[in-house]
Amino acid sequence: MPKLKTRKAAVKRFKITGSGRIMRPKAWGNKKRLAKSARTKRQYDQFFEVTEEKVVKSLQKLLPYGVV
Repeated sequence: MPKLKTRKAAVKRFKITGSGRIMRPKAWGNKKRLAKSARTKRQYDQFFEVTEEKVVKSLQKLLPYGVV
């Protein structure tokens, strides 16, 4: 059986933890940065877990071997 290709765009956007959870960044992080406070901009650096089952399943197809 041939190897599956990893979607490079998904690799750049998501991280997979050691336990297999998929983590995503918050949206709108680069929009209107000058208007945001320093505290708000720091919060955009954090990653959050993807919890919807349908989204997790589709991301697992895009990242068949996990994120390197």
